[in-house]
Amino acid sequence: MDFASTLLIAAVAWLGLRAHYQRTRIALLGRHLAGLQLERHMETLTQGYTRAIHEASEARQIQVLETFAAAERSVAAQVRTLAEAMQQEGAQATCMSMLPVCLPYAERILPLPTRDFRALLRIHAAGLRHVVDNGGRWSPKDRAYHLSAELYLLQHSCHWYCKSRAVADARLTLRHQVTHRQALDAASDATRSAYLQWMRGAA
Repeated sequence: MDFASTLLIAAVAWLGLRAHYQRTRIALLGRHLAGLQLERHMETLTQGYTRAIHEASEARQIQVLETFAAAERSVAAQVRTLAEAMQQEGAQATCMSMLPVCLPYAERILPLPTRDFRALLRIHAAGLRHVVDNGGRWSPKDRAYHLSAELYLLQHSCHWYCKSRAVADARLTLRHQVTHRQALDAASDATRSAYLQWMRGAA
């Protein structure tokens, strides 16, 4: 067998392994999302905030933002439910590689830098609750701005866990025209501080 054929077989095998690895993670997260309406509420809020910003007057912006109060409370409660449910999973199943690309199962056999998805979900749950409760005493527009960033970061984390950090970065930019750094900067101070500690492995 020549080198090209060997390389092709290895590439096909690696792609198959990666697909299986990612499907397993998607299924695990999907199992805990089943029964929740988290994705629908997140879409309602991100689209609704954008619509509110484009209202002509500030009074009308605030009026529109106030209509999302129930969805905001539901998102905060359901992210907390998700975070608590994920605590049932073992460390191996919730381990996230800090590498930009997906190397299936590499974190189990190589000394790679990793982080715990369960800890990250707890950060998101606390951050969303803080902003929904207006812990920073923000104006309605500023509160919506911070809450949008919290939701973007949550989406990014789920994509990172299921796929890879690079895929999560690309999807965030493609869907919302926001970089990961911009979303993190726009989140509340409490979330940003906890998130950066998690990134450093100090959480």
